[in-house]
Amino acid sequence: MKVVLLSYTKDAERLCAAAAHSCYSPDPASEILERVEEGRAGKFIDSVVGMGHHSVIEHASYTFSLEGVSRSLTHQLVRHRIASFSQQSQRYVSLLEPNYVTPGTILSDPEANKVFEEAMENAWEAYQKLATIVPVEDARYVLPNACTTNIVVTMNARELWHFFTLRTCRRAQQEIRTAAEQMLMEVRRISPTLFKDAGPACLRGKCPEGKLSCGKPRVELKFK
Repeated sequence: MKVVLLSYTKDAERLCAAAAHSCYSPDPASEILERVEEGRAGKFIDSVVGMGHHSVIEHASYTFSLEGVSRSLTHQLVRHRIASFSQQSQRYVSLLEPNYVTPGTILSDPEANKVFEEAMENAWEAYQKLATIVPVEDARYVLPNACTTNIVVTMNARELWHFFTLRTCRRAQQEIRTAAEQMLMEVRRISPTLFKDAGPACLRGKCPEGKLSCGKPRVELKFK
C-alpha cells in the first residue's frame, strides 16, 4: 500500500479561519483573509472546531492517491459519500497477472494462507481463460475483493474528520485502518491545527461503540 497526498487547499487554516471570522464580522472574508496571520489562524480554528462549528472547515480539501489497495478497501471507502473518487478501471486495465492483497490474519496462519493462495490461483486462472472467450468486462466478474486497485479520493476537512473517526478506530478493518492512519499523518503535516484532535472518538472522550468497544483508547494517535 502507498498513500500519497497529491494536492490540498493552499493556506487551508488561514482560509477556514477567515471563513469562520466572516460569520461574526461585518467585513467580508476577502478582507479578513488579508489580515489573518498563520499563528492566529491556528488558535481561532482550534477554538471554533472545539465548539463544534465544523462547517467552516469544509472550505479546505485534500486529494490522495491510494495505490496497491484491495477492492475490499475501496468498497468501504466509497461509502463516504461526501467525497470524489476516480478508480482504476477493471474494464480498460489488463489484470491478467495476479495482483492481490492478503490480509495479515491470513498471512499469519499457514493453513488459512494455503487456502487463500489456492483461491487466488483459481480465480486468475478462470479470469485468464474467460478473457479469451468473452469481453474482459465480463471476465472480471470472477476476480476477488482482494484484487489490487488504485484510487484517487478528494475529501474536505470535515468529511476527513468523520472518516478518521470511523476508520482509525481499532474496530475498523486492518487495511483501511492503515490507509486512514497514513492519510491522517499526511494532513496533520500540512494542517496541524485543523486535524490536531482528529482520529478515533476515544481520543476525544467516551467511545460511542458501547458494548462493542475494544476498551483500548488509541493514545498513540494523539497529536504531539
